[in-house]
Amino acid sequence: MVKYEFTKQLETGNEIIDKEHRELIQAVNKLLEACSKGEGRTSMEATIKFLNNYVEQHFSHEERLQKQSNYPNITAHKAFHEQYKQTLKEITSKISVSGPTIVELGKLNGHIGVLISHIRTEDKKLGAFLSQS
Repeated sequence: MVKYEFTKQLETGNEIIDKEHRELIQAVNKLLEACSKGEGRTSMEATIKFLNNYVEQHFSHEERLQKQSNYPNITAHKAFHEQYKQTLKEITSKISVSGPTIVELGKLNGHIGVLISHIRTEDKKLGAFLSQS
């Protein structure tokens, strides 16, 4: 099982964003661990709910910071967030219904990879912009 780590490469320089990214990665790891241990659906359900809520909350914090600072790339960033949340809900709801199948865990891992890549590129740009404003 892949365990995600919050590394220097993922730091944006914004304390709030970095703290939330750390917590997001912890939530992802908790879900993956629950799935790999074959823990009961109740354990997974709580983690899935937390993960979806946390993504929602974190993205809205980022968008608020972007709005307050007149971030020039806000439209594209928000569009990514909307698509990401939708896909995460689809993947996690399938895990809720059919359990953590290899196919769904593969999709979840791939989707987390997309988020890590987004943090490494787009969120770093946002962090740099915020530190200049």
